[in-house]
Amino acid sequence: MTTSAVVPESTPPSSRPGRAGGDYARLLRRVSDAGLMNRRPVYYTIRLGLAGLAFAGGWAAFVLVGDSWWTLAVAAFMAVTFAQVALVMHDVAHRQVFRLRRPTEMVGRVVGNAGIGLGYGWWQDKHTRHHANPNHEDLDPDVAPDILVWSQRQARSSRGLARVIGRAQAYLFFPLLLLEGVNLHVAGVRALRNRSVAHRGIEGALLFGHFAAYLAALFVVLPADKAIAFLVVHQALFGLYMGCIFAPNHKGMPTLTGDARPDYLRRQVLTSRNVRGGRFTDFALGGLNYQIEHHLFPSMPTPNLRHARVIVRDYCVEIGVPYHETGLISSYREALRHLHHVGAPLRSATGGRVAS
Repeated sequence: MTTSAVVPESTPPSSRPGRAGGDYARLLRRVSDAGLMNRRPVYYTIRLGLAGLAFAGGWAAFVLVGDSWWTLAVAAFMAVTFAQVALVMHDVAHRQVFRLRRPTEMVGRVVGNAGIGLGYGWWQDKHTRHHANPNHEDLDPDVAPDILVWSQRQARSSRGLARVIGRAQAYLFFPLLLLEGVNLHVAGVRALRNRSVAHRGIEGALLFGHFAAYLAALFVVLPADKAIAFLVVHQALFGLYMGCIFAPNHKGMPTLTGDARPDYLRRQVLTSRNVRGGRFTDFALGGLNYQIEHHLFPSMPTPNLRHARVIVRDYCVEIGVPYHETGLISSYREALRHLHHVGAPLRSATGGRVAS
């Protein structure tokens, strides 16, 4: 049986009675009264149009530059464009653009699967679970141990490659992001075996159609050496940029385990980090630098998040909930410091056993 779950338009606060649920309800009223949950059709018309023009312009430049090593500059530009298209897909999936499910899924699959080779169904399922339980080691797929480990508990139980890399993962984090683009493509393909992914036939056809058209374009327009170089540069920088967008959001913030699940407001605020900056930061991170507000109000249009920040920050002070924001460089520093701390048990391992 297949399911079709769009990333929630809004996630309800804790159903438990009392102050916890009331805290979120009061905040939601303040934000709604300010008009910040209202749709922004003009903004998204312009944004989707500009993303589409950049995408088409990048491929046009690829053809016009042709057999030249300057094509690697086009590859770098296309890496940025692919990431910006992924950010558009993110907003679409959260129903920030379309209210109805059908246009949301249709545009999501066209933009994600066909446009940039990123499996919409796989990402949608993964991202929904992340939003429900951010930084929960047992429930959030974004902090599940894989090549990297996100807590000392995970480090102590790690095996194989994760155990080796974990010792120096803070130093290897950014180099490993160069492989993230390929990892995203592979994960989307692997997910096609999962029966819970809706419309797997359409998902697979669009994904493999993208890969076929992408590789055909590279090897038709370019000789083999330049085609391979373009592929490497494009996918490596795409992965690096994607990682740099998402790394500041939760990495290095508190993680939860077992039954530790605070009420909705605290669960979202305490595990998220905002990144201060101007319009360039907003553009570069796609508005996800307002991660606290985005997690509290997933369907809030991106341009409204910076206005909601003032209301949310003041409200958190009012009810005594820590609200963490920092600069972009500091956010990476905090994430890397956390990764280094997490790997401490592995570095102190002696005689093949991990010190407790």
